[in-house]
Amino acid sequence: MTESRNALILGVLVNPFAGIGGAVGLKGSDGQATREEALRRGATPMAVARMIRALQAVAGDGDHLRVLTWGGDMGEHSCREAGLAAEVIGASPSPSGPEHSREAARALLDAGAQLLLFAGGDGTARDLVDAVGDAIPVLGVPAGCKMHSAVYAINPDAAGRLLADLVHGGLVGLHDAEVRDIDEEAFRRGEVRARHYGELKVPAEGRYLQQVKCGGREVEDLVVTEIAASVIDNLEPDTYYLVGSGSTVATVMEQLGLPNTLLGVDIIRDQEVVAADVGAERILEIIGDAPARALLTVIGGQGHLFGRGNQQFSPAVIRRLGKANIEILASRTKLGTLDGRPLVVDTGNPELDRDLCGLWPITSGYEDTLLYRVATDAG
Repeated sequence: MTESRNALILGVLVNPFAGIGGAVGLKGSDGQATREEALRRGATPMAVARMIRALQAVAGDGDHLRVLTWGGDMGEHSCREAGLAAEVIGASPSPSGPEHSREAARALLDAGAQLLLFAGGDGTARDLVDAVGDAIPVLGVPAGCKMHSAVYAINPDAAGRLLADLVHGGLVGLHDAEVRDIDEEAFRRGEVRARHYGELKVPAEGRYLQQVKCGGREVEDLVVTEIAASVIDNLEPDTYYLVGSGSTVATVMEQLGLPNTLLGVDIIRDQEVVAADVGAERILEIIGDAPARALLTVIGGQGHLFGRGNQQFSPAVIRRLGKANIEILASRTKLGTLDGRPLVVDTGNPELDRDLCGLWPITSGYEDTLLYRVATDAG
């Protein structure tokens, strides 16, 4: 198959020795001495096989998926055995250690991975906190002895199903998940001593909140009101907000008690209108070098994010803001009208369009976020 230019870029990383001590009674796998003792006792590494199970769920999606991975048992072998073509961007000596997991994770991020699928345990999750932090969503394939961290699917097959949902445009939530650090020596003595180590951004199966009616359908007006309330509760002081066109963002202005240009772009700061119905050049003049963010919605059914009805967000304005300062507001119902197709960007600048592709967080309710794909066409 020919890979689509809008393919999801997946990073695959395996800690080959994750969980190796469990089956032989060592209650952990941290440290070279533990690993060597586990192998001496006849332990069989399982992380590579568990990653294969997860990847098999997307083995037929090569035209929607580009896979980056690390050499040998740290990802390459799992991809090959699952039937996925993968680009190997580096390799580490074998046996590998935590420093190699961190090195590989940083390299996959730098190479453009939009989601990092990893197999490991709590130690691997800690390595990812150190290596990538919240720069990229990650999803854990459980392979460790102890997994107190909330970053794992319930099993490899569940991880594969979540990955398939993302590839095919399913509505998948995005959450901050806790990573726990457990004292293995205490654990071997029967004492559970775990502490908060950090957080990672993790895709999770989307769930409706209290706005659900019978049949699982949203009450659209209530959901949009909750989206607006979530935005307002998180407005930052001394920051310019570019409020784009559309009824969803208009609800934000309505709840603030401010006039709104329904089919234009208004600028607010500290909950006051600074300028109304502005064009691209005026936007740049007003915001200058000050903190600035944008609030946008999408065109229902079509899914256009940029390039239809909001050309005030010119390439220069978008570059000035940066992806991290653009917040997309859309209910699950509106996204559902796309039937799994990605959101579309058409700024008039092909290079910028390519830079905007990938997984974006979508505010879809009160403190409710989804991951959704952005592409340059609806294919």
